[in-house]
Amino acid sequence: QPLANEDDSVWIVYNGELYNEPDLKPSLEARGHRYRTRCDTETLVHLYEEEGPAFVDRLNGMFALAIWDAPRRRLVLARDRMGQKPLYYAELPDGGLAFGSEPKALLHHPDVPRALDPDGLARYLFYEYLPAPYSIWRGVHKLPRGHILVWESGRWSVSRYFPRPAAPRDPAPASPGFEEAAVEFWGAFRDAVARHRRSDVPLGVFLSGGVDSSSVAAALCEIEPAATVHTFSIGFEDPSFDESAHSRAVAAQLGTDHHERTFSAKSVMDLLPDVSSWLDEPFGDASVLPTHLLSRFAREQVTVVLGGDGADELLAGYPTFVAERAARWFGRLPRPTQVAARAAAARLPVNHRNFSFDFKAKQFLRGASQPAPLAHQRWLASFHGPELRRLLL
Repeated sequence: QPLANEDDSVWIVYNGELYNEPDLKPSLEARGHRYRTRCDTETLVHLYEEEGPAFVDRLNGMFALAIWDAPRRRLVLARDRMGQKPLYYAELPDGGLAFGSEPKALLHHPDVPRALDPDGLARYLFYEYLPAPYSIWRGVHKLPRGHILVWESGRWSVSRYFPRPAAPRDPAPASPGFEEAAVEFWGAFRDAVARHRRSDVPLGVFLSGGVDSSSVAAALCEIEPAATVHTFSIGFEDPSFDESAHSRAVAAQLGTDHHERTFSAKSVMDLLPDVSSWLDEPFGDASVLPTHLLSRFAREQVTVVLGGDGADELLAGYPTFVAERAARWFGRLPRPTQVAARAAAARLPVNHRNFSFDFKAKQFLRGASQPAPLAHQRWLASFHGPELRRLLL
């Protein structure tokens, strides 16, 4: 990369993988497009030639891409539907646009200031990450997931291409029964795993032993022999953080080729300087450290891995959804009982074990009296409104 079409009039740089490329390529070849490589990047160029910016509606994959259409003097930036691949941009004083996968690249441009964005800092402290389109850097923005940016003749616009607003259907279809829905979901899920396993390099699965990653491994074992499926997990010497017994049980049940390594708390903390230097923005989820250890361990044998990230968001798997129901019951208690519960929780001794009772009790009470959307954020976050004001003002 960069890679061009037949007459070098359209160029692309791209990070990702296009899962439905085998479905798109034959029709493009039938229309006369000539391929120089076997890379899915070339399909993106030819599809853009046929359909212009609307080509993003046809893409099934994970990607961040930039297309330069020289005859039209048009730049197109697009990000995948789930936002798996990062894409940043900054408007320049002369009307131009700088873009890249990392702020590190943008900050080398002399017209992009290395200045902290106070609004971005406040959002980070509230969410523990920087939600798109915001960043920690003033003037630097994230292209949101499922969005496309078109820059032409010094003007640019950002629009959403996924999800499209649903068309009204009358009458509404009847909901399937649980068993029917479960069968339909598993079929769609297994098809997605089959698409994601397309790889010309060795492939494995991150296996934590939870429902999400175990489902990915189980689906893959239905597609290919279980003995050829490489699963990877890590354990920790501190038993309150160690979940390796669950991953071993799943691997034994499925019959995968399982790989496991145990680490100390010190080995995780020793990573902190390196990992923090690789991050372009602050990130409040400590799981980035064991995830790096797991990735480094798996890389010894495979190049690509499948994982279960996103299942909790899509299928309401977080404990906060259970807490929401408990909060409704808590709200029905007499006011003096609620006050007494908060006072009792405040006196609980601090326990440093992972997800200790005192932590869960105190965190639950922080959001129990809030509307549901705000309550979920209070339960997940470290800081809320009054604390943020004390920190920032």
